[in-house]
Amino acid sequence: MPVATAIVGNTLVTISKFIASFVSGSSVMLSEAIHSMADTLNQVLLLIGLQRSTKKADDVFEYGYGNERFFWALISACGIFFLGAGFTAYHGFMALVHPEPIEFNWIIVVALLFSGIVESYTFYVAARQLKKSFPSLNLHDRLRAADSTTLAVYMEDAIAIFGILVAIIAVTLSYLSGNSLWDALGSLIIAALLGGTAIVLIIKNRAYLLGQSMPQDTQDAVIEFLNADPAIERVTNLKSVSVGWDEYRIACEVEFNGDSLARAAYGGTAMRKQYEEVTNDFEAFKRFAAEYADRVPRLMGRRIDDIEKRIRETFPKIRHIDIEIN
Repeated sequence: MPVATAIVGNTLVTISKFIASFVSGSSVMLSEAIHSMADTLNQVLLLIGLQRSTKKADDVFEYGYGNERFFWALISACGIFFLGAGFTAYHGFMALVHPEPIEFNWIIVVALLFSGIVESYTFYVAARQLKKSFPSLNLHDRLRAADSTTLAVYMEDAIAIFGILVAIIAVTLSYLSGNSLWDALGSLIIAALLGGTAIVLIIKNRAYLLGQSMPQDTQDAVIEFLNADPAIERVTNLKSVSVGWDEYRIACEVEFNGDSLARAAYGGTAMRKQYEEVTNDFEAFKRFAAEYADRVPRLMGRRIDDIEKRIRETFPKIRHIDIEIN
């Protein structure tokens, strides 16, 4: 699981970066340590959301807990913004206002190399999972289609690798030039990257929490599927809302085809036989009318059940279906 792998990796990386920052006094190393700590805490939140989203529906949440993963992912994204980007930017500005000399130490090199190896591996796991989920899409479309949890791990690990490169360059330039300005600028660059990542994730999770509809092409396919059924005259309205990652609930209003229902109720010679039995017999006609009125709703109910079953088989992403007769 990419999230569990990232939690273990980032915990080790966080410890190594804090040791390096205390030894060297580097602002950018401290920013990197805070960055990794924020990633670790945020990924713990993502894991909590994943586990809670698998809870079965109950009397309180009859459509399940699928959207819990977006709630916790949103909190995680806010954590990236305020804890990661906020504190990193603060230390960067403080380093600009109150510059301090940086002491070069081989612990910095070891910490950055170790971090680079671990972050590269966790990034590889996330990228492999992303490719496995959407093998036919290019990278841009994969990122757009990915669930918020996988996207968060992927982006955080990508930023972590880039942040390590920024830290290496910033520390090297500061040491060679004797000017800690480079170190402070490195912190601000990392803060900007974290802030951008957080905003992307907040926007994505917000859409699902507000009840994002299923993709338009899937919605059009469902309408076409319904209109192709002989019992349905036309679909007058269809709405959809997400109830979890790649899971949807739809509600639609349809007009039934009366001829189709009549043939289903009295197919073949049955209707002619009924006609002959009630001709010139008002009491028999009343019994027929009552029986017909009683039979039609049950027939429509069975037909709706059959349509819903076939929709679930054809569109597995649709978990809940409400069909109303207009």
